[in-house]
Amino acid sequence: MSFIELSCQRFVDELGSKAPVPGGGGASAMVGALAAALGSMVCNLTIGKKAYRDVEEEMKKVLEHTSALQNEILLLVDRDAEDFKPLAAAYGLKAETPEEKENKARVMEEALKTASGVPLKIVELAHASLEYLEVCADKGSKLAVSDAGVGAAFAKAAILGGKLNVMINANMMKDRPFAEQLMAKTNRLVEDGCGRADRVYEKVVKRLSA
Repeated sequence: MSFIELSCQRFVDELGSKAPVPGGGGASAMVGALAAALGSMVCNLTIGKKAYRDVEEEMKKVLEHTSALQNEILLLVDRDAEDFKPLAAAYGLKAETPEEKENKARVMEEALKTASGVPLKIVELAHASLEYLEVCADKGSKLAVSDAGVGAAFAKAAILGGKLNVMINANMMKDRPFAEQLMAKTNRLVEDGCGRADRVYEKVVKRLSA
């Protein structure tokens, strides 16, 4: 099943069901895609307007990036579900004999590392979208600037959601140096991304209050 091809209603119903996917990872990817799409919206509502002719070329370039990001992040909804399958299978492996226990531990470790890849990518891409959402907040049409603020809030949610999904996998890894390096990279992106998201949001509030 491709979750990104479902209707909004069906996706939400699937998310709320007892099925293991989509879950928090897929939801974070969806929110991240919406964040970038809101940046695209601001660009499209700015381009072609006489009052913003001086920033039109810049907004066109921003639109190229936000459009690419929204598509790239959206694909992670399905990739997150696909990468969970090996982990789900690993949980079900027998571990009665020493050989079975060793095999399960090895398979589980590989599956945990695989499952952590998509949420880290969500963090990275949502973080990247904030660069363009900030331009939208600064230079986009004031009639659409609130959408840049919503985009920043969504990007922050995607970043924080991605972090939690990296953490839950990293916490179970036996390869602690790998897990610690993974979390260090994630935490750096989260700290910078959340700070930037808050800054973009406040810029929007300030423009709307002027």
